[in-house]
Amino acid sequence: MSDQQKNATAYWKENVKYLSILLAIWFIVSYGCGILFKDALNEIRLGGFKLGFWFAQQGSIYVFVILIFVYVRIMNKLDKKYGYDE
Repeated sequence: MSDQQKNATAYWKENVKYLSILLAIWFIVSYGCGILFKDALNEIRLGGFKLGFWFAQQGSIYVFVILIFVYVRIMNKLDKKYGYDE
């Protein structure tokens, strides 16, 4: 296996690792906070709304958008690390 192939394999392994972590965070926030933990979160109010309801309606979308920006930043660093930046 050439150095370029090893580099590409390491790049994709790290990419999949970061992607898995970010998707797990999104799953926990959207499914966990919006559905599983909603009763406990409903004890807290955010802007007059119960926190469980807020996560189910808007919070998971906000977290998803933030995770997109985090992913872009991580990928830019990863591209530079492995020499794939433009």
